[in-house]
Amino acid sequence: MTDELHHWIDGARVTGRSGRTSEVFNPATGEVQALTPLATGAEIDDAIARAARAQTGWAATNPQRRARVMMRFAALIERDMDALAELVSREHGKTLPDARGDVQRGLEVVEFCMGAPHMLKGEFTDDGGPGIDLWSMRQPLGVVAGITPFNFPAMIPLWKLAPALSAGNAMVLKPSERCPSTALRLAELLQEAGLPDGVLQVVNGDKEAVDAILDNDTVQAVGFVGSTPIAQYIYGRAAAAGKRAQCFGGAKNHMIVMPDADLDKAADALVGAGFGAAGERCMAISVAVPVGAETADRLVEKLVPRIERLKVGPYTAGADVDYGPVITAAARDRIARLVQSGVDAGAELVVDGRDFSLQGYENGFFVGPSFFDRVRPEMEIYREEIFGPVLSQVRAESYDEALNLVCDNPYGNGCAIFTADGDVARDFAHNVNVGMVGINFPIPVPLSYHTFGGWKKSAFGDLNQYGPDAFRFYTRTKTVTARWFSGIKEGGEFAFKQME
Repeated sequence: MTDELHHWIDGARVTGRSGRTSEVFNPATGEVQALTPLATGAEIDDAIARAARAQTGWAATNPQRRARVMMRFAALIERDMDALAELVSREHGKTLPDARGDVQRGLEVVEFCMGAPHMLKGEFTDDGGPGIDLWSMRQPLGVVAGITPFNFPAMIPLWKLAPALSAGNAMVLKPSERCPSTALRLAELLQEAGLPDGVLQVVNGDKEAVDAILDNDTVQAVGFVGSTPIAQYIYGRAAAAGKRAQCFGGAKNHMIVMPDADLDKAADALVGAGFGAAGERCMAISVAVPVGAETADRLVEKLVPRIERLKVGPYTAGADVDYGPVITAAARDRIARLVQSGVDAGAELVVDGRDFSLQGYENGFFVGPSFFDRVRPEMEIYREEIFGPVLSQVRAESYDEALNLVCDNPYGNGCAIFTADGDVARDFAHNVNVGMVGINFPIPVPLSYHTFGGWKKSAFGDLNQYGPDAFRFYTRTKTVTARWFSGIKEGGEFAFKQME
């Protein structure tokens, strides 16, 4: 039976009016399990107008009371953790432990947003001049929008909506049409937590919906996560319309392995970071860079048996599964094409996962793990973000060559180095031109009270996701300069001179 999904408008499920739908697959079986309505521009405009009406009262609610909604929301997420993880796994295909991690990392941002009253405090200076005080306040933007990807159906919507709402904005959230159910369920939990109707609208759609958001003058800011071409498109169009935008794109994350590294730990890290979630995450390590021929040879010896032991299957198979299917048949076929391009270009395919088939799930979107050695930077498998279970090894003769490889790459999301040398690690952290750096840590996603963001073609915009940057992004600063004349001697000119 195919489910009919809906939008979430003014605190209620609303049937789509466009007549257009998108198929939501069960990635493990290849079957269509739901149809997502695709909103028209008129439906988007209506949702935004309703959000604007609700935002006025929400902004007038004091920050402490808004934070209490986040407190209750966090408790409800914890209560429903297993059900939310099941929802993520059913539409995305990732294992249940991965899905719980998806929800957990989003929950941590909700917890950070309980501190909204502190994050929204302004600054004060008394006696900036005779009888003159100055103070600043942070005020919400109004209506903002979030456009989120398929690969983290819980985490990234939470990264967007929690700080936006805590700061007093209303949000129109457009989740991926491939995995929309988790965002819809989160909206229901927010209503249960006490969020007023209309403050969060969840509207499903495709490019027509995205363009309607970008063209609507009421929307003051847009947050996006997805591919680099779309990030550039949204950032450019939003900026041209005078909107704030933070748009996060693709990645090609490297892990340098120095000769003094613990190779067992490095190999374990590479397998987990490269193949976890079928490689469908922007912080996946997709390139291993061993320094020196001996290090490279030894690393291959460590990696191959670990990769060959990986178990691929549906999330329903339980804890024995290391990763599940990719999101669609098109994604599966693209990965296979890129692997073949590596073979054609002369890279050494040490482990070939293209012919993987799972009994009983022959129509699922499964891809076996692949591992290349002797990849060169000019090859397509190095240049493209594969977004699948493929690890490439590029050999470097020296630390400087490895560092330059990372720095020369057009992407700059995350990177890592494994070494026992603190001086090398410090040099790497200071000199690599990448936004998030791990030292003996393969996936350096910062905790919720720091901030997440890449450099170069991995990110467009001045401010990062979550942490203090999120409150800066979702508010604007107003500064007041005040002078009271009662009790002040005549001579206003003197007061101004004292300030100069």
